[in-house]
Amino acid sequence: MALAAAAELVVHPADAVVLTVWTPATILLARGGSLGTAYVPDEGQIDEQEATAAQRIADEGAASARHRGYNASAQIVEAAESVPKAIADIADEIDARLIVCGQRGLGFMRSALLGSVSHAISARAKRPVLIAPQHER
Repeated sequence: MALAAAAELVVHPADAVVLTVWTPATILLARGGSLGTAYVPDEGQIDEQEATAAQRIADEGAASARHRGYNASAQIVEAAESVPKAIADIADEIDARLIVCGQRGLGFMRSALLGSVSHAISARAKRPVLIAPQHER
């Protein structure tokens, strides 16, 4: 069953959506435990910069996918709760056949301390997840 599903994905590739998720400054501060003590001079400006950077990254990823022959579009989303939930929600919304995500290569200890988005997605998603580690060339 799993092999048949994988073969279908390879033989009949679907359009690609390159999704980049960004997190607002207040949520990052709250998760870091410094919401009450940190002063953010202009959180709106910081969030705007994060959204702009996310759009640039998504656009570059979609262009790269198109260069490789995919029909790809770029999309960004704000993570109001968590990055894995945002990704899983968008995958459900667009009825994605497959979620492909990279790994930052944090290593065992840093992943254990910081958490692994890719592994959280694979635990949460209701569809196949391919975790593709990036290796230095």
